[in-house]
Amino acid sequence: MNITKRDILELRRRMKKTECSVTRVCGCYVNSGKQVVLKFSEPFLDLEEDEFFKYLEIAKKTLSGTLGNNLLELEFDRTEDAAARQQYLLALKGSKLKNDELLDRLYEQIIEHYRYPGNYLILVYHDVYDVMTRTSDRQKLDESEEIYEYLLCAVCPVELSKPGLGYREEENRIGARARDWVVGLPDLGFVYPAFAERGSDVSAALYYLKNAKESHPEFVENVLGCVSQRTAAEERETFETIVKSAFGEEEEQAETAFLKIQKNLNGLVVEQEEDETLPPVTLTREAVAGVLEDAGVADSARAHIERAYAEEFGQMPPAAQNLLDTKLVAQSAQRERTLALEEQVSALKEQLAQQAEAGDDAPPWAETGAGIVLQVPEEKAEKIKTEVIGGQKCLVIPLENGESACINGVSAAL
Repeated sequence: MNITKRDILELRRRMKKTECSVTRVCGCYVNSGKQVVLKFSEPFLDLEEDEFFKYLEIAKKTLSGTLGNNLLELEFDRTEDAAARQQYLLALKGSKLKNDELLDRLYEQIIEHYRYPGNYLILVYHDVYDVMTRTSDRQKLDESEEIYEYLLCAVCPVELSKPGLGYREEENRIGARARDWVVGLPDLGFVYPAFAERGSDVSAALYYLKNAKESHPEFVENVLGCVSQRTAAEERETFETIVKSAFGEEEEQAETAFLKIQKNLNGLVVEQEEDETLPPVTLTREAVAGVLEDAGVADSARAHIERAYAEEFGQMPPAAQNLLDTKLVAQSAQRERTLALEEQVSALKEQLAQQAEAGDDAPPWAETGAGIVLQVPEEKAEKIKTEVIGGQKCLVIPLENGESACINGVSAAL
């Protein structure tokens, strides 16, 4: 992977009015019957201020999320068709979105391959970023390093606003509010060429997904011509299904085994995170076999898991981090702490009950045999002395101004 979190943040930071250099935005509004209702193309700086910020918010959202989950770095497939799609995207970028024929081709491909039951809006932005040179301490220099020209595409659901009551000013009364078609934040999108290592990478695209559990491989392969890949959420769900299916109808055994496996994975990830010199842990079939053995998975179930794992992930083994369910591990740790505390409380209650049955109501310090017990600060204890007063041996406790004493819970008259 060449795209880093820092690359994405650098593009995101520019999605504000003072930094924005988007030249043009184009759109195509599609209804639930896959019919084009509206198309438009406008210089970005000519937009009204409210519209400007709303379009900018959508573009910024397409650059949000976690790499490997909501954001995927996609490579083009090694086929003639994929090469043709790559050349087409380069041509569309080079047209600066002023070629209607090229734009229509993109709209048609998305309409054909994007699976969505309702209305949606396809937005395409053209931007030119003058990448400034940075010093080793990440400070900008007033010198251009590269001109990064790219397209950003966002596909946004359009839904009716919720019904409700509102004030009708012309009638001076409260009545049913008119429902509007509202453009939501993007469901998916892409940036091409990718921005990697502060430069343009024409061999890759950055792909955005709102829902990391639905990667839309048909969009990736047919619209972009790239090799589809699972998100971390999809890999985790697939792995969980593989493990639990190995136990058939023994759901309790499956849950127990999966939790043990997750704890072992967590140990691998924590070790790697604590030592930055260690590379990310890739879970090959051999690595998974070791995790299963450490978790004490039975031989029959282990063979089933290893075989299914190789079929699903053999070509592209996932990182251990992607298969780790951190919430499950955290919840398990919390349950274990709660159970430990409950056991301690139960043991203490049992001990007190046994003492009560034995008639042993004396406080713990009574075992020392002392008739008088004092609790004072250490510095005060050093000043306590024994003296014979009137023929009687006494403890003498000096009192400073403002000090008081309490005997058996009752304030002493001093």
